[in-house]
Amino acid sequence: MTRLFRRWIAYAVLSVSMVAATVGASYGEDKVVRIGYQKYGKLVLLKSKGTLEEKLKAVGYKAVWTEFPSGPPLLEALNVGAIDFGNTGEAPPVFAQAAGAPIQYVAYEPAAPKGEAILVQKDSPIKSVADLKGKKVALNKGSNVHYLLVKALEKAGVKYSEIEPAFLAPADARAAFERGAVDAWVIWDPFQSAAEAATGARILADGTGIVANYQFYFSSKKFLQSDPKVVDVVLAQLSEVDDWAKHDIHAVAEQLAPTIGLSVPVVEVALKRQSYGIKPLNDTVIADQQQIADTFFALGLIPKQIKISDVAWRPGT
Repeated sequence: MTRLFRRWIAYAVLSVSMVAATVGASYGEDKVVRIGYQKYGKLVLLKSKGTLEEKLKAVGYKAVWTEFPSGPPLLEALNVGAIDFGNTGEAPPVFAQAAGAPIQYVAYEPAAPKGEAILVQKDSPIKSVADLKGKKVALNKGSNVHYLLVKALEKAGVKYSEIEPAFLAPADARAAFERGAVDAWVIWDPFQSAAEAATGARILADGTGIVANYQFYFSSKKFLQSDPKVVDVVLAQLSEVDDWAKHDIHAVAEQLAPTIGLSVPVVEVALKRQSYGIKPLNDTVIADQQQIADTFFALGLIPKQIKISDVAWRPGT
């Protein structure tokens, strides 16, 4: 973990703790659920709609929201007890569980394989994934696109060790991509749709036929055990927002665009590649997630084998 990353986590933890203390002092007996969210997705929609607060008030809770730049730092915050609930793509929880984080999967969004891709510049001589052999590829380490890259290379007959990964956060990766410092960039929406629109970036491969690209919702084990009804409230409100988003993509794009800093058409492209219908985990999804964990262990990317079913919450089973 880099010094900058540690400093960022420390800042996030301190910020959440300070806000939680303020909320507790302001609202007396109300308890707090601390929600980690990213700039794009169903949780940011739920935050902006403001409907969760009323439902939480009925069970004596308040929400405290903290934004994260990607899934790995969000789950690190959950690991250290700075948040109680959040969501990420499919790879970050594998790394988190392997590191001993007390996470519990509580729901997922169906596969959205077109919502992540390997991009190359429009005039790049690279024509196939096989051409990435020996090339420098930017990606966010431990994110959903990490698994996409691994599986896409495997399908093309290229070993992961035969490319040069450049682990960069999305903003830094885009800068490196635009100046030609990397040969390809593996990224998710809406960064993907934004790069396509702004630079003419070409999709070398998306997740279709390679990976599912699920989105998962998590709670800390401690919070889920002590306050499962609050998790139920959050998931119910997420489902309502999800249903609204599915049936009015343009309105959602108009709401998200200003906060993301992208145009409405770009956000619409990303939303159309997203999946809808928040569901409880099932055997197929758990098995798919286990395959990711086994793949990462075989590559030496995680230090030990893990069992996804150990941290999958399935009410009523």
